[in-house]
Amino acid sequence: MAVTLHVCTTCRAGQPVPEGALPPGARLHEALRAGDLPEGVTIRPVECLSACSQGCAVALSAPGRWTYVYGRLNPETDAPAILAGAAAYAGAADGIVPWRERPEIFRKQSLARIPPLEAP
Repeated sequence: MAVTLHVCTTCRAGQPVPEGALPPGARLHEALRAGDLPEGVTIRPVECLSACSQGCAVALSAPGRWTYVYGRLNPETDAPAILAGAAAYAGAADGIVPWRERPEIFRKQSLARIPPLEAP
């Protein structure tokens, strides 16, 4: 089943962005695209996840699965852990990855858990 990793590309991580510089969210998107994308995962840039006070944010979703929103992510260091978390999510039939199998940033930096729109 196709999993989507949504990346807020407009996120400023609560900081001013100098003219001509990429916002932290766009840098995170680039870092994720440069990494080893897990099988079945598509990265989709989005303009806003409404987590502006929570630093860089991403969301994982798939039909019939729980959706998760994660924040306070670092564009320079967190891409490998985010991709590992996306792989674990892709491998979980309902989107619920067992606690100990989640990367630490997914255990500690979850902003929201949203139920599936349709029954699995």
